[in-house]
Amino acid sequence: MATRSKTPWNTAPGHSLLWLVVASWFCAGCGSSETVTLHGAGATFPEPIYKRWFREYYNRDPKVRVSYQGLGSGAGIRQFTDGLVDFGASDSAMTPREISQVPSWGVQLLPMTSGCVVLAYNLPGVEKRIRLPRAVYTQVFLGKIDQWNDPAIASANPGVVLPALPITVVRRSDGSGTTYVLTKHLSAISPEWNAGPGVGKSVNWPTGIGSKGNPGVAFTIEQTPGALGYLEYSYTTKSQITTAVLENQAGHFIPPSIEGARAALQEAELPENLVAWVSDPKGSDSYPIVSFSWILCRKTYDEPAIGETLKKVLIYGVSEGQKYSQDLGYVPLPDSVAKRVRLAIESIKVRSSQPKVAESGSRKAGLETITDHPSR
Repeated sequence: MATRSKTPWNTAPGHSLLWLVVASWFCAGCGSSETVTLHGAGATFPEPIYKRWFREYYNRDPKVRVSYQGLGSGAGIRQFTDGLVDFGASDSAMTPREISQVPSWGVQLLPMTSGCVVLAYNLPGVEKRIRLPRAVYTQVFLGKIDQWNDPAIASANPGVVLPALPITVVRRSDGSGTTYVLTKHLSAISPEWNAGPGVGKSVNWPTGIGSKGNPGVAFTIEQTPGALGYLEYSYTTKSQITTAVLENQAGHFIPPSIEGARAALQEAELPENLVAWVSDPKGSDSYPIVSFSWILCRKTYDEPAIGETLKKVLIYGVSEGQKYSQDLGYVPLPDSVAKRVRLAIESIKVRSSQPKVAESGSRKAGLETITDHPSR
């Protein structure tokens, strides 16, 4: 009788196939160890603090990477609406018309940080900071005051020798939430501006040269003697660029600062949609040009890994991440606002394909459910 050769059990073809099946089951259960990359785009106003949050979160969880491109609020809204990013960002929130164009996943607006818009300038030979009355800087942006030694500027700055230098207005060339915040303020204090260029992420400027993003505006101001432009405050805190002292509604001249912005934002009352504006703040200590800045999230995410991870990152930003605000030139959210933002984040739904257990105990796999997962 022939003797049957004995193949080791762990090398037999059938057993090899079995091991492949077992290995695939094992790997399927290891999804939580895979890297999750989130993609966002939008406002340049909050870009420095957002990138700080994402870097710090990566340090605590290297499996989570967040890519954020500061392309401007207009681009952020478009990319979010087109589904090209996992989240957008806008200093102008979203208008009802823009919200109506969002697909069925909806949009949740989250005020994640706040700050002020400053008027920065380049005036060689002038050491003392320039004071600009509200009527004056409105006329500058309208192109009706175009010389630094104009009597209206000189009278607000006694003892300062102003050069006979043309004022070159530097403005954003891209759709910008920073532009929206500034023009909303100008429209609130000047009927002439409101009836002319008005409010928008992009407007028909009567004068000036355009540059892209806060970094582009800052660079152009620094390279152009006589320039005056608008920037988010954080872009000036670590540079040598000079900012003007502005007159507020109470008639006081206030330099840009965290304290002045905080005083202005105290009167903001957030409605249900979390969008509030303080276009001409009251109060003797209030800095006049302030705003929240919003992250745009879907109300429902179809990919569990993306949705759950984004919720955790955002909760980090609205809680622990706020401690980085002041050093970067932003205003930490008041506790009452932060609490409401966290509740809104937790309300975001995440779809999941999980087995559903029937009452009889039989398991039906692949039924899609929507769950409000707790963010840990």
